Amino acid sequence: MSATTTNSPPAKGEYPEGGRGFLPTLRFPEFRDAGEWEKRKAGSLFAHRTTKGGQGLPIYSVTMNDGMVRRDSLDRKVDDIEDAAGNKKVCRNDIAYNMMRMWQGAMGVAPEDCLVSPAYVVLAPNKEAAPHFFQYLFKLPAMLQLLTSHSRGLTKDRLRLYFDDFAKMEFRCPKVKEQQRIADFLAAIDEYIATQTERLDILKTHKKGLMQQLFPCEGESQPRVRFPEFLGAREWGEQTLEQLVQIQSGATPSKENPEFWNGTVPWVSAKDMKQLYLDDAQDHISAAAIADGVKVAAPGTLLILTRGMTLLKDVPICLLRRKMSFNQDVKSLRPKEGVNANFLAWSLLAQKPRLLAMVDIAGHGTGKLGTDDLKAFVLNLPCLAEQQRIADCLTSLDELITAATQELDTLKTHKKGLMQQLFPAMDEMRA
Repeated sequence: MSATTTNSPPAKGEYPEGGRGFLPTLRFPEFRDAGEWEKRKAGSLFAHRTTKGGQGLPIYSVTMNDGMVRRDSLDRKVDDIEDAAGNKKVCRNDIAYNMMRMWQGAMGVAPEDCLVSPAYVVLAPNKEAAPHFFQYLFKLPAMLQLLTSHSRGLTKDRLRLYFDDFAKMEFRCPKVKEQQRIADFLAAIDEYIATQTERLDILKTHKKGLMQQLFPCEGESQPRVRFPEFLGAREWGEQTLEQLVQIQSGATPSKENPEFWNGTVPWVSAKDMKQLYLDDAQDHISAAAIADGVKVAAPGTLLILTRGMTLLKDVPICLLRRKMSFNQDVKSLRPKEGVNANFLAWSLLAQKPRLLAMVDIAGHGTGKLGTDDLKAFVLNLPCLAEQQRIADCLTSLDELITAATQELDTLKTHKKGLMQQLFPAMDEMRA
């Protein structure tokens, strides 16, 4: 993110001996001499707007993560905390909050004049309050604690924050120009995060669509799309999984023998099977456990979870990048000659709905994928060269998705660190 995206960044503070007082670690240069953040009561910054709504304005809902959004844009039914007997009017840049969820940060700034449920509280900021600054401030951990302490109720699921109690809250904040500067800076970062999130979503959607095109759909034996160099190649052939791989069951070394554990060989269980390519596991076993009969799978072997899928609502599939062992809920699939391991992994992922449909929950509770059913599972395969081409394409796309995900996580971590420095220390906010 370039410096021009956020306009000049804040500078690290240098404060006189005796401490920095009620000041953030980072402050924009133009406010370095503005003095400490002032103690204010919420009621001196916000009025309680109780105007009833009229016709013709859009209806908004307050969400936990996205603030105020148009109700008709939500892909789920939204139940407000009370039956609506009428609506409240919200003016652009007002803050609306859910009185039963404000302690969790359920609030947002109105992007336009709109209507909300009468169950919400509407805050009208005065000229000393920049609403978007407070949208960030009220989500800080210390502020959520303060909001909780002013809410009424015997248990957390019944806490309500009424305006009169909100108005009594005291906290530190800067003058309105500095409020707006901080809000603009963080909004620019949020905009960049939103752009990267959209890019990641596009990549994931493209991958999903590509897999639907490159592999035969259920009930079909040929894919809808083939790479140009294979248009004249032989058609895909139907084979059972037993014809394609060697299947092996896993085991758990005795927990009573400490010599079997804390070794160097990863031991895979369901909790480790969260991504396609597997490099390590939380638990490790020793050479003694392997000598005792625990099976080990070589790199390039696939692992598939065959028990416990009901809880996960998934059939995890992993491809090993190093030698590993695995527990009894997992089976290894060692590709035979003429079968590309990467292609087989992607092919099974593309057929995951069929695998899920085979899971037997009768008498098992957590679900079981039977060995005989697994052996009889039918897949269609092209020649080895086409297998490699498809695998390389999807692996490259997956690497782009991984890189975009890591970049997005880094941005979110960077923003979190900046917020910790743009606002005074948590205990000082309420001083």
